[in-house]
Amino acid sequence: MKVTAIGADISKNDVSCSSKLVETIEKNLQSVIELGARNAELTNVTGDDVVVTAFVEDDLLEVVNEGLVNVLKMSAENLGDLSGISDNPDDAGEGISYAEASIRKDFYPDAIILGFDTYGGEPFVADVANSAIEAAKGMKNCTDVSDYIEPKPRKIPGVGYVSPETDDPVVVAAVENIESVGVIAGAMIGAALGNKNVYLVERGTTCNVLPGSVIFSATALMNGNVIDLAVPFENKTRILR
Repeated sequence: MKVTAIGADISKNDVSCSSKLVETIEKNLQSVIELGARNAELTNVTGDDVVVTAFVEDDLLEVVNEGLVNVLKMSAENLGDLSGISDNPDDAGEGISYAEASIRKDFYPDAIILGFDTYGGEPFVADVANSAIEAAKGMKNCTDVSDYIEPKPRKIPGVGYVSPETDDPVVVAAVENIESVGVIAGAMIGAALGNKNVYLVERGTTCNVLPGSVIFSATALMNGNVIDLAVPFENKTRILR
């Protein structure tokens, strides 16, 4: 089994996602369940970017990925990143972001998802995402984490190719023990925040930052429920006096 996540800018503006867009995506995700996904949820809403995430058996990965992209197409206020997808890597443009991670057999699937948004495609966002990936690798009860963000065309199973110009990356980590979600997420969030001009935001926050900055949301998908990790992380990092 895998956790698969696809991020895209399909909003009608450059800073936020409308409540109508969110509601439409959530409604249309039922079609992905019908394709065989175990869960399919709108996990992250970050500035003008959304991330749809699903748990899926390995042999249905391509079918479910295609289904997730179709949901984004059906729901889009603006084709945006969807227009960058191509069957040929040489023709691909700035497109959707993709992340997947393997889930250990016989373990109940839980996952952490980070969704990033930039206002001007700030190139250092790849370093930020890779910091979070590096933090999760090798941690106890972290089964797998998605691939590093690299400056090369990306093949998305069941969908096609996107170019290296694709920004606003997505990171996913599969977790084996529910009590380890906070530990692993804390490491990933802390690593990302250690980079310059990076800000953690709550799910659904508008991108009200100066150009040259990166925002990201952090969520957990557990038992079909989406948990906004920014809220407990803020509470846990308060300095007690």
